[in-house]
Amino acid sequence: MPPVRGRLTHGAPLAPLVWFKTGGAAEWLFEPADADDLASFLYALDPGVPVMALGLGSNMIVRDGGVPGVVIRLGKAFAKVTADGLALTCGGGASGILVSSTARDAGIAGVEFLRSIPGTVGGFVRMNGGAYGREVRDILVEAEVVLRSGEQRTLALGDLGYSYRHSDLPEGAVVVSATFRGEPGEPAAIQAEMDRIAAAREASQPLRSKTGGSTFANPDGDKAWRLIDAAGCRGLTRGGAQVSEKHCNFLLNLGDATSADIEGLGEDVRAAVKAASGVDLRWEIQRVGIVA
Repeated sequence: MPPVRGRLTHGAPLAPLVWFKTGGAAEWLFEPADADDLASFLYALDPGVPVMALGLGSNMIVRDGGVPGVVIRLGKAFAKVTADGLALTCGGGASGILVSSTARDAGIAGVEFLRSIPGTVGGFVRMNGGAYGREVRDILVEAEVVLRSGEQRTLALGDLGYSYRHSDLPEGAVVVSATFRGEPGEPAAIQAEMDRIAAAREASQPLRSKTGGSTFANPDGDKAWRLIDAAGCRGLTRGGAQVSEKHCNFLLNLGDATSADIEGLGEDVRAAVKAASGVDLRWEIQRVGIVA
């Protein structure tokens, strides 16, 4: 491995770092000191070594055989958010809660929906994260990324090729910061909207469980949860994994599930929905690593 100023760990367990609390270890886990540290590391790293970014681990299944190559985790150095006028400059490791709270304090409206997405800015930008009628492409100005080659580049909104829960960001690229733009608002009204979103999530989603968030993308003109429910999958189990009875587009680790249980249950759901409605559900949760 190339020399680094941050922290580089061999055989680092990933289960504690993801919401499902399952899965194997990273061959290498790299927590860079800053963007230059990341860029120089990737520049010197053998191009054949796979690289993957890890945020809060909320929208991910790490398979039981672990993840080969290097997993990059952006720590506190990438978790800062600053406001300037109606613009927010956000580190790739900043949470949606921090972004929306900073915007509220600065009187910036329009980014409240980020309060509801369990993840970090890097993941939001890569996946065009969204909720409650808004998505990242509605607020993004530009993103700073480090490509797999080590090149640092600024990408404008139009460069990202956004569609529903998808971008054209190259594989291995890491989003180290993003600039969002909102609109003028009153902090009290912004807080009220954030409270409304938080209450709606609490009422409808199994937030206090070991879950990975929304499992499947909504098909055009329909809702994944409705198709799953109609196929009779609410409460379905495999090993220690279960389809949530509260919101059936969420999979749960009941306590002793393996990643194979969770992914296998997802495939059971996809097969049932296909048989019942003819719809091929597309995974929204990222599945990474080696099947044990």
